[in-house]
Amino acid sequence: MHPLHEPVAALIREVARDIMMPRFRKLATHEFAEKTPGDFVTIVDRESEARLGEGLARLLPEARIIGEESAAADPSIVDHVGDGTAWIIDPLDGTNNFTEGKSPFAIMIGLAVDGEREAGWIYDPVLDRLVHAARGRGCTVNGERVTARRSEGGLPKAATATYFMPEDRQADVRRRAEGRLEIVDIPRCAGEQYPRLMLGINDIALFERTHVWDHAPGALMLEEAGGMIARNDGSPYRLDVPGKGAIAASTPELWALAKEVLFD
Repeated sequence: MHPLHEPVAALIREVARDIMMPRFRKLATHEFAEKTPGDFVTIVDRESEARLGEGLARLLPEARIIGEESAAADPSIVDHVGDGTAWIIDPLDGTNNFTEGKSPFAIMIGLAVDGEREAGWIYDPVLDRLVHAARGRGCTVNGERVTARRSEGGLPKAATATYFMPEDRQADVRRRAEGRLEIVDIPRCAGEQYPRLMLGINDIALFERTHVWDHAPGALMLEEAGGMIARNDGSPYRLDVPGKGAIAASTPELWALAKEVLFD
């Protein structure tokens, strides 16, 4: 585990207890709005990010803070993710689920040094499930070491975020997957998708968008559990290298299969 695991975990649980769960299924109409069409922000996102940022700054005063909502106001802060130490915060991943009064949703925190993913935390307050990884130290779920594994039986299960794709690309993905991959629903929450890849629920995830707050913790967890993530062309997924799209899989072999089926 990372040396800061315990205080970060305590902070996450505090925010979930004090800010997030009291408003679950109780949001007033004035407490959420659309940032962009189909993409919501709530009072929980903003209050959670503020509390997390304050707490993380106390733990590492030298680290910059890159939060999803801060980046919405000033996108240039992401340009410096490769400079020194940075906390990367998704204060409420799965916001649309949260506004609809359903799970999954999660708090996600990543720690990066010079663009390298060093540690990550994903907490699902409904399941009380805390996933943690530290570079070179493995991945745990509620303190138990986990190794990514394939789903049982049938074709490999591929969760594809096709609703971010143009219609012709959606049709192409479905055509390519037929008979090779079983397309399954996505949870609309990266904080749930990455655990699904590690816990034998899904085998492959195709991400169209790769915002750093959506992937900094989960990508490290997957790799530490023995899985693989890379850009669609096979180049490494790095926080400090802009790009679009990524394939994640529970094993390198399944990653290679996904690339062959969906892109080659």
